[in-house]
Amino acid sequence: MRTVRLALVVAGLVLLTLVLLPVQLVAIRRRAPLAARVPHWWHRVAARLVGLRVRVEGVPARGGPVLLLSNHVSWLDIVTLSAVMPVSFVAKAEVNGWPVVKWLARLQRTVFVDRTRRSAAGDSAGRIAERLHRGEAIVLFPEGTTGDGYEVLPFRSALVGAARDAAADGAAITVQPVAVVYRGFHGLPMSRAEMPRVAWYGGMDLASHLGRLVGDGGADAVVAFGRPVAFGAGADRKRIAAEAEREVRTMVRAVRARRPIPAPPAAGVLLNPAETR
Repeated sequence: MRTVRLALVVAGLVLLTLVLLPVQLVAIRRRAPLAARVPHWWHRVAARLVGLRVRVEGVPARGGPVLLLSNHVSWLDIVTLSAVMPVSFVAKAEVNGWPVVKWLARLQRTVFVDRTRRSAAGDSAGRIAERLHRGEAIVLFPEGTTGDGYEVLPFRSALVGAARDAAADGAAITVQPVAVVYRGFHGLPMSRAEMPRVAWYGGMDLASHLGRLVGDGGADAVVAFGRPVAFGAGADRKRIAAEAEREVRTMVRAVRARRPIPAPPAAGVLLNPAETR
């Protein structure tokens, strides 16, 4: 049954990609705003296909450039966050060498960062700042790696400085903490021992992890948005990163401490943020 489901999901994603690919290629070439919307549509459909249920808490910052600082649990975070709002991501350079994944990342206009060279941080910050100047929403995983889904790792501040660079000419830049929490499967709570079914970290093989999770389906997630902070040219990136880390850790613990939230009626259905406040 898992194999059949996996085959159907893959077929659906391939068809979806073939339909939207020409539109996205033209949008990227023309630097049209549509280039941010097409991946959002793709991920909303993908969420339904893989059985991902997402509940939104808080309100995402709107109407201007925003740098989202999120904890990182799994490759599934990309689908989860992208299904909520149009975003692009900052990813390690190794992702640009992964089969299939690299093409999807490029189509989402991912900013790749070479973490093996200290000098690369400045170049990457410049590219992020350029995208923020265009009024885009960029997701940065400041932990630098994925965690176990329970503990939030220390946030690194180097690339957070990109928002400060973008604000150097007086532009209004917003930094907003975001917590991604996976609560269970098919509406049932997930224990810590079951977390590796979703969390992808350490030496886990990507292909087998993806195949098992997509084959099982029914993952339940919460995306919690924290307090937006204006980030000006004189702001301290280390302080901003530290405050975001504390808020993300607090939100993760708060979501886990509550009783399980009933799953939305169908996979991929996102509750209106106003309904969750």
